[in-house]
Amino acid sequence: MMTTMSCHQGEQMKLHQLQALIACAETGSIRAAARSLDISQAAVTKALRELETSQQLPLFSRTPSGLNFTEYGKVLLTHARLVIKQLEHAQTELDHLRGKAQGRLCVGVTPWIALTFLPEVVVAFRERMPEIHLELFESLMAVAQPLLRDGSMDFAIGQLHPTPSAQEFASETLLDYQTSVLVRQGHACQGARSIHELLEQDWTLNYAPDGHDRLMQELFWQHGARIDEKRIVRAHSLAILQMLLERADMCTWGPSILSMAPPFLGRLVSLELVEQFEPRQLSIVTRRNGALSKPALCFTDCLLQVIRRHARSAKKEDRQLFETLRLRL
Repeated sequence: MMTTMSCHQGEQMKLHQLQALIACAETGSIRAAARSLDISQAAVTKALRELETSQQLPLFSRTPSGLNFTEYGKVLLTHARLVIKQLEHAQTELDHLRGKAQGRLCVGVTPWIALTFLPEVVVAFRERMPEIHLELFESLMAVAQPLLRDGSMDFAIGQLHPTPSAQEFASETLLDYQTSVLVRQGHACQGARSIHELLEQDWTLNYAPDGHDRLMQELFWQHGARIDEKRIVRAHSLAILQMLLERADMCTWGPSILSMAPPFLGRLVSLELVEQFEPRQLSIVTRRNGALSKPALCFTDCLLQVIRRHARSAKKEDRQLFETLRLRL
């Protein structure tokens, strides 16, 4: 396997140099990087010096507290992680062909999938690929995008919003799901029938860094509603959203299915407002031009099988779930 990449100056970046770069970023110092790579500090220092020399650019500065990456260093780090990730994928593919499926799969999972179908998906995947180390993130897309970008995450199960930064990602839609305004059971505005009745309430919402205007348009502006944005708390996890809904009496907007999924069943209410919201799409989101590995394809296949099984089920709880879902595949 080739371990070098051509540089603009005709020099070549070597695999061990990229590994040293990544280790320094992840551990914060040359000493810790050397320990993680099981090599000497001198070897790490030499690798970094050679990398800077070949690029003729300052990649980092040394401070008493560790290494600070320059803008050049941050760009190279992103690509270095992608290179290492692709090599890991190649090794996993070869191991699979040898009959020794090994490696790591990192998946971002949108919270409502985690609360409904994920346990069965994980059981099915582990039966088919027990040697793969599975790592799961509860991953709202605002959290997932940076991890997809730098190669830390193989793919995400969520909605890719059409924002400027989304152009670097690709998505394959699995199903459509309805959204609604959600409040806790017993909220003073539980009987509200219009978004205009909720403008004096406090809200907690999640959105990507460049997705603010799109969310405001979809939830408020298109309905002629203007809200004082100081009333909005931006939350980056489902646990925070839940606490703010249940203990701070805030409103949120999200998948209607949340009100029917444990642990929210009987605790959250989906409001029936006169304003209508466009269905959203649950998709497999990857870096554009990035091929899914065999384990990733296996995981998505397990997910589809579990969803289809529930869609065909006659159980009351499954029928309730699929009142707000529509399969695409």
